[in-house]
Amino acid sequence: MSFTFALEQDRSQRPPLPRRLAIRTAVGLARLLVLLPAHRLQRVLAVLSRGARPAGADETGAVRDAVLATSLAMNGLRSCLPRSVAVTLLCRARGSWPTWCVGVRTAPPFTAHAWVEAEGRLIGEKGRHDSWARLLTVAAPSPHTNSGTSGKSGESANSGKSGH
Repeated sequence: MSFTFALEQDRSQRPPLPRRLAIRTAVGLARLLVLLPAHRLQRVLAVLSRGARPAGADETGAVRDAVLATSLAMNGLRSCLPRSVAVTLLCRARGSWPTWCVGVRTAPPFTAHAWVEAEGRLIGEKGRHDSWARLLTVAAPSPHTNSGTSGKSGESANSGKSGH
């Protein structure tokens, strides 16, 4: 015989309602944005990155953890693209911008993936920084440039949508 029961939640650990709503809004917006062709998504994110300061690794990790805790759908294996966009949007709402990346693993098994980086480190991802080939990136703009977009060959580094 089995029993179904709910685990008691420690309400003191839950983010306040306004924060949960902001996270859910970012997740919903991310789900819409990932429907765009990859080059347009990259351009939209580049525009949104303008005026933002580079995000710190601790800040970005905390935002990623909040996204994962608030939206169970963002924990899936094939949720890397909307998850990375949601984390980026939430960081932007705080005035910062992590480096948003889409690329492929450089060693077998070759897979497409999307992730965020801050302070030169992968945030919440397994593996080494050099085990991924970046095809699209949108970094916080430096004070000398007007665009946060970079890639192996500029904006033409993309050949279509990427994801898991």
